[in-house]
Amino acid sequence: MDFFARGETPYAGIPQYSDAALGAGLSLLLDELAHGVMITTAEGRLLYANQPARHELARHRAICTRLGLLQACSPEGGRALQQALVKVAEGKRSLIELASPQGPGLGLAAVPLRVQAGQVPRAAFFCARAVVCDSVMLCFFARAHALTAAEEQVLGILCQGFSAPQIAKQLGVAVSTVRSHVRSLCTKTRSRGVRELVSRIAVLPPVAPPFWQQPMH
Repeated sequence: MDFFARGETPYAGIPQYSDAALGAGLSLLLDELAHGVMITTAEGRLLYANQPARHELARHRAICTRLGLLQACSPEGGRALQQALVKVAEGKRSLIELASPQGPGLGLAAVPLRVQAGQVPRAAFFCARAVVCDSVMLCFFARAHALTAAEEQVLGILCQGFSAPQIAKQLGVAVSTVRSHVRSLCTKTRSRGVRELVSRIAVLPPVAPPFWQQPMH
């Protein structure tokens, strides 16, 4: 769904800042994280959502908001979300998976937040990242290690779990060419193999891509 083509904002009704909970500086910092972060009451009322979380909510893929309440987009997800909120009220953490009819589901970690005596219990929901490494950090990594455009492309596909023959088929090149790129990648990054290389990519700082430049569907 292209909200922008209709002249609408996909973030309408989704709170961006809560001065009582977060300072403006911290809110801006959280907007730069690749992980979506949401803060709710124990009843599920949304108090804050950083930029990646607002992007996810606006997609109505696995989770959304209705009348200010955080809700799953499927009955099964709704039950899982409610159970997570109950555990938060009990001071317990949980990990849930919300199904989506539009592809992979969404993993959420629910964590109870410490509040002062007499305050309403609050929960923090952390969204799983969609990919091992987004294009922004992959580009930073490539520049830091002087990778060629072809090497960066191969590395990006490696991080998706594809083998050398599968990459060769995707790119329309010989398997030997892909393996040559992989050897060069390991040499330039001082990695002892593909597993170590991909692991290094997976633990790069979680900096979010510029969502405002990406079309939403």
